[in-house]
Amino acid sequence: MLEEYRIEGRRASEIAASVERAVGAGELQPGEVLPPLRELAVYLEVNANTVAAAYRTLRDRGVIETAGRRGSRVRPRPASTARDAIRVEAPPGVRDASAGNPDTALLPSWEEAVTAAAARSAGRPVLYGAPPVDGALESMALAALAEDGVPAGPMALTSGSLDAIERTLAVHLRPGDTVAVEDPGWGSLLDLIPALGLRPAPVAVDDEGPLAAELARALDRGARAVVVTDRAQNPTGAAVSRARATELRSLLGAHPGVLLIEDDHGHGIVDLPLHPLAGVTDHWMLVRSTAKAYGPDLRLAVMTGDPATVDRVRGRQRLGPGWVSHLLQDTVAHLWRSSAVDPAVVAAAYAERRNALIRALAARGVPARGRSGMNVWVPVPDETGAVARLLHAGWAVAPGARFRMQSPPAIRITISGLTSADTEPLAEAVAAAIGSGEARRYE
Repeated sequence: MLEEYRIEGRRASEIAASVERAVGAGELQPGEVLPPLRELAVYLEVNANTVAAAYRTLRDRGVIETAGRRGSRVRPRPASTARDAIRVEAPPGVRDASAGNPDTALLPSWEEAVTAAAARSAGRPVLYGAPPVDGALESMALAALAEDGVPAGPMALTSGSLDAIERTLAVHLRPGDTVAVEDPGWGSLLDLIPALGLRPAPVAVDDEGPLAAELARALDRGARAVVVTDRAQNPTGAAVSRARATELRSLLGAHPGVLLIEDDHGHGIVDLPLHPLAGVTDHWMLVRSTAKAYGPDLRLAVMTGDPATVDRVRGRQRLGPGWVSHLLQDTVAHLWRSSAVDPAVVAAAYAERRNALIRALAARGVPARGRSGMNVWVPVPDETGAVARLLHAGWAVAPGARFRMQSPPAIRITISGLTSADTEPLAEAVAAAIGSGEARRYE
C-alpha cells in the first residue's frame, strides 16, 4: 500500500519536503525503496513530472539515490546523518583517544599575537572595500608554497580546509557529478559530498597515498573531481610519496578536465616533504589549514589554485562572509613571523607516540598504520565489538565507520594525548579487544 510510504504533497517542493521529514524522523529508513514515480503520481493525484522533479531535488540534496530499474531509495547514509554522530562518548574515568584533536601542549600561545593584532586594528581598522587578504600574510603564504614546489597561483583565504573544499566543489561541479575520494578518508568530507548532491567514488589508500589503479578506475567511470590528502591523512596517516606523486601526476595529466583538490592540513605538524600533484589539470586547488599546528579555533586556511578557480571562489565568498577576519589574519601572520611553531619538534613528538604504539601493537601481533600525523589506524575483525571492549577497558577510540565506505573495519586511535606510560597498556587493551592471541603483560 502506498500509504506506508508516508509521502504527501501536491507540488514538487512539498513532496520533497515530505520525504525529507520522514527520513529525518526515521520513518523512512536508509536503504528503503521509494515508490515508482508513476505510482506515487497516481496516489497523490499529480502529474508524473511533478514527482520526477521532487525525486530530482532529493537526489541533488543527497537524500536519495537512483539505481536505474531498481528504483530510488533512501541513501544508506543521508546527508542529514553526520558521520560525527558515529562516535563514542568517553565517560568519566575513560581515556579519550578518539577525538582527533592536537596536543594542546604543542600549540603556541596566541596572547602576544592577538594583542599585537588588536593594536594594529585599533590604529587602522579594516572597513568595507579593503583587500580581502593581508599583504604580509599573502607574501609569507605564497613564499612557503613556492618553497614546497606548489605551482604559482593567486591566493584566497577560507575558514578552514573544509570550507575551501566545499567552495571549490560548488563552483565547478553540478549535483550528480562524481568525486573520487580516499577510502578510508576524512569523515567530514564524506558527509559534505552527498550534502552537495555529489556522488563519492571510493579510492583505496596505502601508506603512500591513493592507489593509482584505484584512482584510474574512478576516473574511467566518470569522476569529475579528485580530493587527495598530501600528508597526515585522516585517519590512516598516509603521506603521498615522491614515487606515488609521479604516478598520480601522470594519471591526472591524461585527464586535464578533472578538478584536483589537495588538502595539506598536516602542514606544520609533519616533517615529511610535500610532493604536490597540482598543475597537471586545468583546474586545481591546494589548501593549508592552521588548525592542527596552531589550534582548531584559529579558523583560517590558505588556498591557492588556477586563476579561474580562485577567482570563482573569491566571487562566491564576496556574496557570503566577504572575507576572513583581518584580526585572524594578523594573528596568524604574527605567529608565522615569530616562528611560534617548530614543525620539526611537533612532528617528532607525534612520531614518537605513533611509532611507539605501532611497535607495541606489532609485538602483540596487531598490524597498524600511521606514517604521519596524529592518528593510528588499526584493522579489526569486529569494529563494534572492539570499540565496546576497549571502552570497557577504559579507552575510547573512534569507530572506523566514521571514515569508511568500502574499506574493511578498523578503529582510529588519536595519539596526541598519549604519554609514554600509556603505550603498553593501550596496546595490551587493543590486542585483547580484537582477540589477537592471548593477552600478555610486557614490562
